[in-house]
Amino acid sequence: MKKGLMMALFGVLASLAVFGGGQSGSAPSGVPGGVTVRLLTDATGIDDKSFNAASWWGILEFYGDTWDNPRQRGTAYDVVTAQTQDMYVPNIRQATDEGYDLIVTTGFTYINALSEVAAQNPNQKYMMVDEVVDLPNVLSAKFSEHEGSFLVGAAAALKAKSDGIANPRFGFIGGVPGAVITKFEVGYVQGILSVSPEAQIVDYYVNDWGNPALAKTQAKNWYDSGVYAIYSAAGGSGNGTIAQAREYRAQGRNVWAIGVDSDQHDEGLYNGIDSAVLTSMLKRVEDSLVYALNAVKNGAFRGETILFDLRAGGLGYSTANTAMTKDITDQLERIKARIISGEIQVAATNGEAKKLHGFPQYLKALDD
Repeated sequence: MKKGLMMALFGVLASLAVFGGGQSGSAPSGVPGGVTVRLLTDATGIDDKSFNAASWWGILEFYGDTWDNPRQRGTAYDVVTAQTQDMYVPNIRQATDEGYDLIVTTGFTYINALSEVAAQNPNQKYMMVDEVVDLPNVLSAKFSEHEGSFLVGAAAALKAKSDGIANPRFGFIGGVPGAVITKFEVGYVQGILSVSPEAQIVDYYVNDWGNPALAKTQAKNWYDSGVYAIYSAAGGSGNGTIAQAREYRAQGRNVWAIGVDSDQHDEGLYNGIDSAVLTSMLKRVEDSLVYALNAVKNGAFRGETILFDLRAGGLGYSTANTAMTKDITDQLERIKARIISGEIQVAATNGEAKKLHGFPQYLKALDD
């Protein structure tokens, strides 16, 4: 997985630094010339193997640490997980009181809580990942998820064609409905239909970021009814889709899961070699964290919105699975170039997508 932010685009990256000192449980002290950061997540935490994990990877990269050896956790950086949304405001306030240089909130469910606290603390630097908080002390990172999702939708349809699947069916499992998750769904569906206009689409929302059992049950029902591939944008819930695909492929069933945010190839391994995850839509959240931390370090932090799209290299797809043959990836690269050039315009809302010829009118996606 790509972990460096494109220097040509952002121009603020500096060499990685190693910091130390301080006490766990409060803002670190004695970090010479460095930056301290607290990451605030929803209940799925950094072990969701998806969105929050990508945020954590960005912090680890900035400090030169690794997942298995986070040497400076509790000194230069840490993470707090909110088990319920009513803890969002208290957790942001606590981090603010403890004096971290940067406080990062992940996911659109944090927008109201961060807007409230950031407005009351204009001298504190905050980062909002996935939504926009229009305040001078908040850096907002937005992603064109519909563009990356178009690519993995096309990949699934191309794979179905190469497998000779007649009248293919594809599924989408979302977490909590909202404009951000809608971008994943409508981009995915547009990608599928660009390759297989006759394809049938089904969708389902778990209404939870941390219920893999429910997603697994839905995935089983769909696979049993003939659905070929399922794309989940559901946080930790999406791990249930991968688990079911892994079970069925181990039994010789030709079904696929599509990962999201991070490369989830290894989560789909079922015999130590093969993976049930055909590809993953890579949402390079880690790059946005590196960008923000370097902005703080270099005195360049300001309230702004940074867009991470295909052109900026903020999105991509995984080729870890050998099932992603050269023929498929060559076609995907041509599609990617057409999106970047503007030849292919990918609708970002359900309302826009419904105006496209052949787009399903029954999807459960919400535009807020």
